[in-house]
Amino acid sequence: MIDIRPFASLGHADHGWLDARHHFSFANYYDPSRMGWGRIRVWNDDKIAAQTGFPPHPHRDMEIVTYVRTGAITHQDSMGNKGRTGAGDVQVMSAGTGVTHAEYNLEDEQTTLFQIWIETDRPSAPPSWGAMPFPKESRNGVFQLLASGDADDGALTINADARILGATVKAGESIAIDADPARHLYLVPSAGVRVNGVAAAARDGVAITGEQRIEIAADEDAELVLVDAR
Repeated sequence: MIDIRPFASLGHADHGWLDARHHFSFANYYDPSRMGWGRIRVWNDDKIAAQTGFPPHPHRDMEIVTYVRTGAITHQDSMGNKGRTGAGDVQVMSAGTGVTHAEYNLEDEQTTLFQIWIETDRPSAPPSWGAMPFPKESRNGVFQLLASGDADDGALTINADARILGATVKAGESIAIDADPARHLYLVPSAGVRVNGVAAAARDGVAITGEQRIEIAADEDAELVLVDAR
């Protein structure tokens, strides 16, 4: 099954400094048919104005992945961590027993990012945070693993049976990945693509399950972010 969630159908909240689109029910946006996809609970497509951001706020027992599309985000938390994550790079936070964090766009330009929440497999684990650069040239025409529940795979680690992958595909080319039909995959492309022949436009959500192989053909140069979860 391949279900396209058009960008125009997503939940929307414009706070001035934050222009957010919600793939799943979040905050004041509620759609009982879009409460998540498998263990993926949140996928927010955020635009954050220059010199603004999310002030300190708490989380617990959630795996939170931030994929920066343009600009940069600066993180600080109650564990003493602080770091800047730039475009194409990723940060992860396992909220565990509880953590307070802030995310600020300290740049002189707008920052755009995906904020992805995955339900944890380790409730009440110690909280943690990590970030890693992922040069886009290393994922041209191939999916690169960005984060997963396997601490030995060389990527960022989360406390969930899930994989976060990124790729870039040139117009007229395609990329493929094997899939477990029992799992839930969610893809967001930056430009128009066809997923096993089904058309998806820029920033649409593509919910996939029951497929053994996914082929993505790019109509335009596209950046892809894919989550594979239970």
